Amino acid sequence: MVDFTLSKEQVLIQDTARRFAENEIRPVAEQIDAQAHDTDSWAQCRPLFEKATALGFTTFYIPETYGGAGRGPIDGAIFMEEIAAVDIGIAMTLGATMGYPMFILVAGTEEQKQKWLPALCDGNLHILAGAQSEPDVAGSELFCPYPDPKLGLHTTARRDGEDYILSGAKAGFITNAGIADAYFVVARTSMEVAPSQSMSLFYIPADLPGLSVGKRTQMLGMKTGHHAPIYFDDVRVPSGNRLGSEGDALAILGAVLGQGLGAPFVGLARAAYHYALNYAKERRSWGKSLIEHQAIALMLADMEIEVQAARLLVWDAASAGQNRNPSVSVKAMAAKIYAVDVAIKTAQNAVKILGAYGVTREYRASKYLCDAITGYALDFTGDVLRLRIAGRLQDPAGQASGLWS
Repeated sequence: MVDFTLSKEQVLIQDTARRFAENEIRPVAEQIDAQAHDTDSWAQCRPLFEKATALGFTTFYIPETYGGAGRGPIDGAIFMEEIAAVDIGIAMTLGATMGYPMFILVAGTEEQKQKWLPALCDGNLHILAGAQSEPDVAGSELFCPYPDPKLGLHTTARRDGEDYILSGAKAGFITNAGIADAYFVVARTSMEVAPSQSMSLFYIPADLPGLSVGKRTQMLGMKTGHHAPIYFDDVRVPSGNRLGSEGDALAILGAVLGQGLGAPFVGLARAAYHYALNYAKERRSWGKSLIEHQAIALMLADMEIEVQAARLLVWDAASAGQNRNPSVSVKAMAAKIYAVDVAIKTAQNAVKILGAYGVTREYRASKYLCDAITGYALDFTGDVLRLRIAGRLQDPAGQASGLWS
């Protein structure tokens, strides 16, 4: 039986996240938003991430047996919505750090789990990042379905005795690049077979010789986030840092990546909606508040409906992840697509409702729109994800397994 009522523990998670976002994140985010766009904001953000670590947020999904909070995807969706409702750039940084240990949980050996997970739970701040997309090919190359070995990603991991030698580069859109303590890197362990069969996943500490980070990328939105390119100049990585077998990266990514990507955009959409709603109640036109004009009221009603629908898609995907349902990858992609689309549309409508004030920096509607549009391109564009869903729908085996059940 379906029940959308939050448990007492989930309400506590929601309230805790909301208080942390309002008391700790909002002052920092507003300060950064007022600065020049090229200001490096990490020095201002780091103290609040240290507080988040002390509260157990950064080890949210790591089981208690390894020292973490042991929470599940549904709890994570509730948590991330509240953080992103205040600032989605900080939410994405925190979300990556929270979520990437799932790669170790899904694909790591017990020896790897014992080595890395307790270390991430030692009470110190450990920022994590994933590195998949590359600068010389489209981000969709990660999902290249064709057998030609010349296609796909170009970062290589060449076996050299008990180590791998990583060479190549990752694009300037890597979330947390430059501030991360470790990276989860996808590289080709063979250039002789199809891309889908030759991608492997590695856990790489940021201080390994040969690993360097380029200039921070200036995004349209998410000023509080940190994105940059990464370069691998013959980085020697122990074979014990490979997660799963050679060629397993795509399967590992499919089992983990994207489960929580929709939730921050629900939070962003909700924030834009509430901002516009409050403005429409206070601003007056022709002797009455804006919300009393039918055109504005209908627009706000649609915003309310779409935010609720996006949240339900996100919760459904989170439930599939929590229950290890094989439909999780498709549901997660659908949730991310729809939540971003709703965030963009809601922010656009907020700008319209605010009129001329909607395009000023003094009011937050323009920030919401820039943040939402930035989200369309990060973590794979909506069209690439739609193509992935379409491919699954065309696969008889996929249909038989019940993608949406």
